[in-house]
Amino acid sequence: MAGPGLLRLAPVALGTLIVPLDSAVNVAFPAMVAAFGLTVPDIQWIVICYVLTYGSLMLVVGRLGDIFGDARVFRFGLAWSAVSYLLLTVIPGYEALLVCRILQGIGAALVLGCGPALATVLFPETMRARALAAYAAMVAAGSTLGPLAGGMLVEAFGWQAVYWFRAPFALAGLLLSVHLPEASRSGPREPFDAPGAVLLVAAVATILLVVNRAPAPVSLVLAAAAIACAAGFVWRSQRAPRPIIDLSLFRRPGFVALNVSNVVLTFAGFAVMLLVPFYLARITGLEPAALGLVLATSPAGGMLGSWLGGRAVTRLGSRTVLVVGTMLNAAGLLGIATWSAGTAVPLLIAALAVQGIGLGLFTLAYTDRVTATMRREDRGVAGSLTVLTRTFGVVGAASLLTLLLGASEAALLAQGRPPTEASLTAFGRAFMLAGVLPLLALPLLLRQRG
Repeated sequence: MAGPGLLRLAPVALGTLIVPLDSAVNVAFPAMVAAFGLTVPDIQWIVICYVLTYGSLMLVVGRLGDIFGDARVFRFGLAWSAVSYLLLTVIPGYEALLVCRILQGIGAALVLGCGPALATVLFPETMRARALAAYAAMVAAGSTLGPLAGGMLVEAFGWQAVYWFRAPFALAGLLLSVHLPEASRSGPREPFDAPGAVLLVAAVATILLVVNRAPAPVSLVLAAAAIACAAGFVWRSQRAPRPIIDLSLFRRPGFVALNVSNVVLTFAGFAVMLLVPFYLARITGLEPAALGLVLATSPAGGMLGSWLGGRAVTRLGSRTVLVVGTMLNAAGLLGIATWSAGTAVPLLIAALAVQGIGLGLFTLAYTDRVTATMRREDRGVAGSLTVLTRTFGVVGAASLLTLLLGASEAALLAQGRPPTEASLTAFGRAFMLAGVLPLLALPLLLRQRG
C-alpha cells in the first residue's frame, strides 16, 4: 500500500494506537507488584479488569458502529479513553487502578470495535486484505512501541506513566478523525437489539469470569449464569428482527474451528507478554528500558508478519498463511521454553521474533477470513468478533498460565529447589505448554478451504 493510502488510514491508525500501546503496562508489572505489595498471580487483575470489560462489550460496540456509524463511535471512544488515562494521575491506590482499568476497557471496546471496519471502508473491496494488513501492521507497531516506551517511562516517571502517556495519542486521533467519512445509507437505519445486547454482554462477561475463577467453587455458579445468559441470547437472536450477530454464521463449514483456533493461538502467544517480563527482570536482571527493548521483539515480529500476510493471503490463500503462521508461532514458543539463566540475548531476541512473525501471519489471515465471511454491512461486528476471540485467549492465559506458573514454582520451592532454579523451571514448563497448544490447532486449520 503506497504513501497516499497510508495517509488515508492515518487517523484510524493513530487513534487505534492507544489500545496496543497497552503493552507498555506489561513492562511495569514488576514495578506495580513492588509498589502495591502484590504476588505475581495478583497482577492478573490488572489485565482481567481491562480485557474482560472490552471483551464483553466488543460485539455490541461493533453492532452500534454498523448502525450509527463507525466514525462516530470511534471518536466517542477516543474522547472517553483520554479521560480514563488522565484519571490515574489524580486517583491513587490499587482499587482505584482497577476501576480506571474498567473505564479504559470501555474506551478500548469503542475504538477497537470500529477500527477494522473503518480500515476496510476507506478502500475498495479488492484491497481488503491489503487494508487489513496495513491496519494490523500499525496496531502491531503500537504493541512494539509499548514495551520500548514503557521501559523508559517507568525508569523516568514511575509505573503511572504507562497509562497517562497515551492521552495525547487519543486526543490527536480525535482531532484527525473529524475527517473520517460517515457511513452512507441507502435505506432506513437498522434496529438495535438492546435486550440481546444486555444478554450478550452478560454471557461474555460471565464466561470470561468462569475461565478466570476456575477451578474455584464460585466458577460453578458463574458457569450456570453464563449458560443461562447464553441461552437467553440465542433465544432472543432467533426472534429479533436484526440480532447483534447472525448466529447462522457458525453453521458454516470451518467457521467455528477457525475462531477456536484463534482463541488457542492467542492463549499461547499471550504467554510472551505476560511471563517474559518476569524472566527478563529476575533471571537476566535487565533494567526496565533494556527489558522493554527485548520484549518489543515479539510485537515487532507481529508487525512484519501482518505486513507480509497481506501479500501472502492474496497470492497463496488464507489457509496456507494460517498454517505457516501457526507453525512459526509454536516454534518460537518452544524456543522460549528452552531459555536458561545463561541464554544469550541474541537467542532471546531470535525466539521472540519467530513467535511474533508467526502470530502476525496467523492473525492477518484469520481476520481476512472472518471479514470475508460476513456481510459488508456487518464489518463492525466482523472486526469485533476477531477481537472477542482474542480476548478469550488473553483472559485464559492471564488466568491459567499465572496459576500454572505459581503452582509449579511453589511446588519446586517446597522440594527445596533454589528460588532462581524454581522460577526458571516453572517458566520453562509454562512455555512448553504454550508451544504445544498451537500444534493442536493445526488439524482444525488444515481442514479450512482456500
